[in-house]
Amino acid sequence: MKKRAAVIGGGLGGLAIALRLAIRGWNVTLCERGATLGGKMNLWSSQGFRFDTGPSLITMPWIFDDLFRVAGTRLEDHCELVCLHPLARYIFDDGLQINYSAALPDWLATIRDIEPRDVEGFFRYMRLGARIYELSRITFLRRMPGEKPDRKTLAALRHLPLRHSWGNYHRTVVAHFRSPYFQQLFDRYPTYVGSSPYKIPATFTIIPYLEYAFGGWYVRGGLYRLIECLVELLQRAQVNLINNMEVVSIEHQGKGISGIVLADGIRIPADVVIMNGDPSRVPQLLGEHLSAGLPVQDRSLSGVVILLGISRTLPQFHHHAIYFSRDYHQEFHQLFHEQRFPDDPTVYVNIASRSDRSLVPGGGETLYLMANAPANGGSWDSRMIGEVRRKILERIRKGGFPDIESDIVVSDIWTPGRMASQYLMPGGVIYGTNSHGWKRAFLRPPNVDRFYRGLYYVGGGTHPGGGTPTVLLSAEITSRLIEEHAGS
Repeated sequence: MKKRAAVIGGGLGGLAIALRLAIRGWNVTLCERGATLGGKMNLWSSQGFRFDTGPSLITMPWIFDDLFRVAGTRLEDHCELVCLHPLARYIFDDGLQINYSAALPDWLATIRDIEPRDVEGFFRYMRLGARIYELSRITFLRRMPGEKPDRKTLAALRHLPLRHSWGNYHRTVVAHFRSPYFQQLFDRYPTYVGSSPYKIPATFTIIPYLEYAFGGWYVRGGLYRLIECLVELLQRAQVNLINNMEVVSIEHQGKGISGIVLADGIRIPADVVIMNGDPSRVPQLLGEHLSAGLPVQDRSLSGVVILLGISRTLPQFHHHAIYFSRDYHQEFHQLFHEQRFPDDPTVYVNIASRSDRSLVPGGGETLYLMANAPANGGSWDSRMIGEVRRKILERIRKGGFPDIESDIVVSDIWTPGRMASQYLMPGGVIYGTNSHGWKRAFLRPPNVDRFYRGLYYVGGGTHPGGGTPTVLLSAEITSRLIEEHAGS
């Protein structure tokens, strides 16, 4: 008789682990409360304009290919990946613009024009990131903390880079770069995991290394194509996909998991249950107590996303651009200490239609504007939304972006409040816990429950953390643990 698995939540991690288990012979049911699968990696379209509402580029594309190969196929047979050149354009408050090029000769020429001494610092910084990645690839990204180390892990730990990697991320950036422009540029990377560069450990130097060494990639048709392709593979593997249905409880007999119950009263028996969502909701689903959710001080960032389909074409702009605030330190102080949307936000601008004209109905562009926001459940009434929208558009106009108000054809806005309601994530938190300090960075909620047999976790809220590649790695780690503990 086949082993039975029930997956709560149809985000990227839930889809990935459902596919891995189904390919290994499990009978898998996946339940998603929303109308569409993908979780925060989703889609919005209107009048011929098509937008990703979540991630807008991927790194480490081989991790995606590994998942497709598990299903006996190749990523390239389903999706076309486009490597972005330049990686991004950075616009600073004083008007300086830097194209961050993955072509090393071009990038070194840019560094020399601004601060020649930072050429050597860039190479040292990338060497540090490379050493941390090589260590992480064998340890942190492969196994859950607390697992008995194997011989590969023990051998790798002997090569841990001690200098700089144990310190503070921002101070490490300053130790490698003299120019305040490069300091601000590389200080941006901790936002990839929803954290502050002033509070995160220096081991996250791995993020800029991965992007520079292996590229930033776009998926033709939008990143939601990855979800659509995975759904096709899940259907082929006969996974039972249930949409528009919330899981209201996890059943257990003593400390052994026995299944889940849906909002319509239907019970789904299961030998294992995998939570792809906020781990802090699980005690409530188990009937233990009403969960207070992830504490505010532990939360990563949320964000405000404005989607605009405009009639004007903007050939002078790149796919990605970042419009920096004047005072980065003040911005993060307001985000994490004052717990409010900053007075002067840094704004990420993604014009995917510059690389992919299939996203627009002929002319025009798709604009994805994002600014970081605290995940504190604050009020997001029409007045607040209007004020935040004004700040975002004001920042990019100051950086030379044209006034496009009269060109807007379609628009949509995602606030932390909407994200919280849509995805049942406290305060609209995007990446689970923040990575401030060693405990939160490296001792995230584990992939296997400590008290209940047959209960597992997958996704950005658990080990090894947020971001699309690490979410897929969490599915790989969790599926291995399930096979070891409960497999046939």
